[in-house]
Amino acid sequence: MGIFLDCPCSLKDSAAIKQTKCDLTTWLTAIDRCGLPGKFKTWIYQHGVLPRILWPLLVYEVPTSTVEVLEKSISQFLRKWLGLPRSLSSIALYGHSTKLHLPLSGLSEEFKVTRSREVLMYRDSKDTKVAAAGILVKTGRKWQAQEAVTKAEARLRHKTLVGSVAMGRAGLGCFPKPRYDLAHGKERRKLIQDEIRAEVEEERYTKMASMSKQGAWTRWEHADPRRITWAELWKAEPFRIKFLVQSVYDVLPSPANLHTWGLADTPECKLCKKRGTLEHILSSCSRALGEGRYRWRHDQVLKALADSIYTAIQLSKTQVAPKQTITFIRAGQKEQFHRPSSTVGLLSTARDWQLQVDLGRQLKFPGNITATSLHPDMVLTSESTKQVVILELTVPWEDRIEEAHERKRAKYAGLSSECRNNGWKTRCEPVEVGCRGIAGHSLMRTLKLLGVKGLQLKKATTSILEAAERASRWLWIRRGDPWSNLPLGHKPGTDHPRLGRPGEGV
Repeated sequence: MGIFLDCPCSLKDSAAIKQTKCDLTTWLTAIDRCGLPGKFKTWIYQHGVLPRILWPLLVYEVPTSTVEVLEKSISQFLRKWLGLPRSLSSIALYGHSTKLHLPLSGLSEEFKVTRSREVLMYRDSKDTKVAAAGILVKTGRKWQAQEAVTKAEARLRHKTLVGSVAMGRAGLGCFPKPRYDLAHGKERRKLIQDEIRAEVEEERYTKMASMSKQGAWTRWEHADPRRITWAELWKAEPFRIKFLVQSVYDVLPSPANLHTWGLADTPECKLCKKRGTLEHILSSCSRALGEGRYRWRHDQVLKALADSIYTAIQLSKTQVAPKQTITFIRAGQKEQFHRPSSTVGLLSTARDWQLQVDLGRQLKFPGNITATSLHPDMVLTSESTKQVVILELTVPWEDRIEEAHERKRAKYAGLSSECRNNGWKTRCEPVEVGCRGIAGHSLMRTLKLLGVKGLQLKKATTSILEAAERASRWLWIRRGDPWSNLPLGHKPGTDHPRLGRPGEGV
C-alpha cells in the first residue's frame, strides 16, 4: 500500500488510518480524471480499489464509523460515474436482495465480513497457543466483530432447530442448505460469514422499506429480481443503466418529483394536465393510452416474446428424445428411486405446433376450436395432440403485477372452459412484464412450462426485459412531445383497435 512519508517515526494506527483516507481519495480522484467511460471507472473501483483498501482496514484498528465515512465518499463517485442523482440511496448500489441488483460491493459490508473472518481465524486456529491467547479484534463501539460472530452462530443454531422451510410454491427439501451443526472447518466459517452478510442485508431492507418511493420495490412480491452483470454493463448504451436505476427507484425528474424538489412550479403532466408522477407517465396517462403509446410498447415486448417462443418451437422439432438408461444395483443394495426429471416442456410433446400472434393484424382465435369474440395476444395450437395454449401479455406498473395476472386469468377463464368442453387440452397463461424491465413470476414460469431452458431461457428473458425497458425509455424521452411526430419505424400500428383502461398498462 502507501509509504508513510509524512510521519515516518509514528507507529500509531491513527497515522495509518489518515494515510489510508488520503490514498483512497487519491485513487478515486485519479480514476475520475482518467477520461474513461463511467462503467469502466466503476469496474476499476470494484476490482482494483476495493481489494486494496480492505488490506489496511484489516491490519489496523479502524472503527466502523470511519469505514462508513469512506463508503459515503465512494458512493458519491459511483453515483457520478453512473450518472445517478445524489438523492439515490447507497442501498440501491450495494443491495443484494433488491429487485435490481448491481454488481457492486459495499465497503462496510466487506469490512464486517473481513473482520469476522479474522475473529474466526484466531479462535479456530490449529495452534493451541493462538486459539487460547484471547486476541480481541477491535472495530469500535458501533459494531463489534466478536458480538457479530456470536449472534450469527446463534441465528444458525436457531435455523437448525427450525429445520427446512417451504420457499414459495416449492415443497420441502427442494432447496437443500448445509446444516450448521453438521458443518466443520471452512464450511462452518463460510456459513457464519454468509449469515453476517444476511444480517447486513436485513438492515438495508428495513431502511428501504421505510422509504415511500425508493423502497416501493419491497412491495413487488410477484416480481423476479433482475441482476445486472458486468457483461451487460459493457454492452449497455450510455444512458440505459442510468434510466433503469432511476426508474426502478423513482428518482427520475418527473413533473411531480421536480415539483417536490422545488425545481418546477407545477406537477402537471404535459399531456393530460394531471399529476405527472413516473407511474402516471409510464402506465396511467389517459391521453398516452388513447394515442396508442402503451399499445406500441406492449407490441414491442410481445414481438420479443413471440420471437423467443418461435425459436423454442424450431429447436423442439430438432431435439431427439433422451435415451432410457438402465441402472445396475450391487447385490444386497436397495434400489434408489430418483424423482423423474421435469425438464420436458409442452413444446416437446408435439411436432406440429402453430404460433399465432396479435401483431400486424388482429389475431382471430381458431374457429375449429371454438367461436369467441376474444382476441388473445398469442395462441399455440397442436392439431395432432389436441392442445391449445393461450398467452396474454400485460406490461403493467410493477405494483400491479398480481392484479393484472388475476384480471387476465378471469377474462379468459370462460374461453378456456369452452375449449376443454370441445375436447382440447387447454392452458391459459397470463404473462406480466413490468414496464421498467422487471419480470413477473409468470414470465419464467410460462417459458419453463413450454420447455425453454438453460442458455436459451436466459437469452429469451434478457431480450424480453430489454424490449420493455427500451420502449419505456422511449416513452419517457417523448413524454411531452406529440405522438404523431415519431420518426419512421417508431410509430405504433393503427390496426389494433382494442385498448385497455388507464393504469392497466395494456
